[in-house]
Amino acid sequence: MHYSEAIVFILYFVVLFFVATAFFFNGGNKNQKDYFLGGRSMGPWVTAMSAQASDMSAWLLMGLPGSILAFGFGQIWIGIGLALGTAANWILCAKRLRKFSKVAGDAITLPQYLTNRFKSEKNTLQIICAIIFLIAFTVYVASAFVAGTSVFTMLFPGISARKAMILFALIIVGYTFLGGFKAVCWTDFFQGLLMLVALLAIPIIVMATQNLDTAALANVYEYVDASGQVVICDFGSGLLTASWKDIVSGLTWGLGYFGMPHIVVRFMSIEKPSMIKKSAAVAIVWVVLSLGAACLVAYFARMIMAEELLSIGAQKTVFIAMARRFFPPAISGFLLAAIMAASVSTADSQLLVASSSFTSDLYKPLIKKNAAEREVLWVGRIAVVIIAIVAFAIASSKGSGAQAIMNLVENAWGIFGAAFGPVMILSFFWRRFSYAGAVAGVVVGAAVDILWLMFLSGTGIYELLPGFVAGGIAAVIATLASKAPGAEVLAIFDQASRADFDE
Repeated sequence: MHYSEAIVFILYFVVLFFVATAFFFNGGNKNQKDYFLGGRSMGPWVTAMSAQASDMSAWLLMGLPGSILAFGFGQIWIGIGLALGTAANWILCAKRLRKFSKVAGDAITLPQYLTNRFKSEKNTLQIICAIIFLIAFTVYVASAFVAGTSVFTMLFPGISARKAMILFALIIVGYTFLGGFKAVCWTDFFQGLLMLVALLAIPIIVMATQNLDTAALANVYEYVDASGQVVICDFGSGLLTASWKDIVSGLTWGLGYFGMPHIVVRFMSIEKPSMIKKSAAVAIVWVVLSLGAACLVAYFARMIMAEELLSIGAQKTVFIAMARRFFPPAISGFLLAAIMAASVSTADSQLLVASSSFTSDLYKPLIKKNAAEREVLWVGRIAVVIIAIVAFAIASSKGSGAQAIMNLVENAWGIFGAAFGPVMILSFFWRRFSYAGAVAGVVVGAAVDILWLMFLSGTGIYELLPGFVAGGIAAVIATLASKAPGAEVLAIFDQASRADFDE
């Protein structure tokens, strides 16, 4: 890495800690509602950018363009599915979740909301959800550690993988521990801007300076990858002629958004429900521009450096290679910081949501019901550290078991979407929906997703789709078979559904 490139890159992390330290010492995190939800005081711009930055990890800058470069334009359907899912989530669910979570006992976590929504005295659903959260998010954070380490070692070849992972983990844990939700949201706001600028910069400079032969794309490209295998990449087939598996799998990804805890929790944090409309517009524009730019990076890289990257299996470094080719070191350092921003903005959100679920859904209800706010706040901070340590152990292990766990990270999106997506939607739109239906939807959705992955993954159908459908059907059947909700539950639905409710 060039000297000036390294300086710009390091300055990015200095800013992160400055923000976290400011929030720690200004006394803004007085209780768990402040620490885990920002006191429901976030503005529309911060809410929108934070939600999208926490959604799009380093996959946006490395995985998606690398996949398109290596396997063809059919992979763009994943981006289309994510854009449609993002828009649907903001339009259909964001405002309703903000209103319903406020009316339902001022809930600060998803499991807490689902329990309070039905005025249940049982902790069954809350405990089931919290356990799923802790397991899935710990593995998710481990994945982020691996991704962050990969970026560090690519940018700083002299640093060992273990040292890079320790440094990355300390950065994330440090400012999440100190700053809480507000610090995470504000840093995610700027990281979201950085990611967008970085993604747009490369296509703009390529279009402005290069005279490319687009006809070269209209062919089937064959190359030998790093393992010596021959790979056929069909660039000639466009979006409309992509395989049905690419189209169905890509669009199915969008279903996951309705049940993604680290994203939808942002909806709960905004100051007023009326602000959601502006947030939705900002978020949808951001995701369309970012995903479109990521696809363009791969499109141009196919004509400029496909052979040099694919022949050594380095397709995931396409963004890094393009940034360094077209920009001087000082600017490329800024652009490369965007990759770290993507990894950090997802990992910090997942750490915080997992910690909040432990303290609010397990520690206080089951371990110490009378715990004071200050105690719960510090238990949450300690939980951040413990979850990070477990995630670090998973990420740094070289055993086959650890690798098997890491492989499951790719399916965590499906589990969250199948387990919580149908239940969240029904809780917003169906007045008759019951607690029994919610429990059945979560359990069946998660179970079918996992079983499909284990035994039917060879069908080529992404397990999220059958899991989502099964969870929805189970929720409806269980609701109709159970006793209708009481007056208090119906009152929650009616109050949250009022058009003039804006608290």
